[in-house]
Amino acid sequence: MYRQLATACLLVSLAACSSLEFPGVYRLPIDQGNIITQEMVDQLKIGMTRSQVEYVMGTPLVRDTFSPNRWDYIYTLNDPNNEKKEHHQLTVIFKDDLLSEFTTDIKPSAAATTDVETEITSDSE
Repeated sequence: MYRQLATACLLVSLAACSSLEFPGVYRLPIDQGNIITQEMVDQLKIGMTRSQVEYVMGTPLVRDTFSPNRWDYIYTLNDPNNEKKEHHQLTVIFKDDLLSEFTTDIKPSAAATTDVETEITSDSE
């Protein structure tokens, strides 16, 4: 009797720890970090102040204490229902408290790049 009860308890506890997925169970998509959109990247312009960048992008996820002129924005979205994983990263570098460069995996739109080229050519004339 004790042997059957111990075996049943062992099987129930092992089933509780397994990674079996039950069909029809909805799992929430989990997003972490700062949301980075195309519109946000298009608003970034070289020469913006720190507060302007923070207004557009929000508070950075990572502020490196050893490199205070670098801010990193990271966004991940895990959607277990579609098995889709989305990851975006944006790095902002300041020089003299002004935005000097930024790198991201989201390309600025064509309208945003022509605006920057227009500003550069109008400033140099």
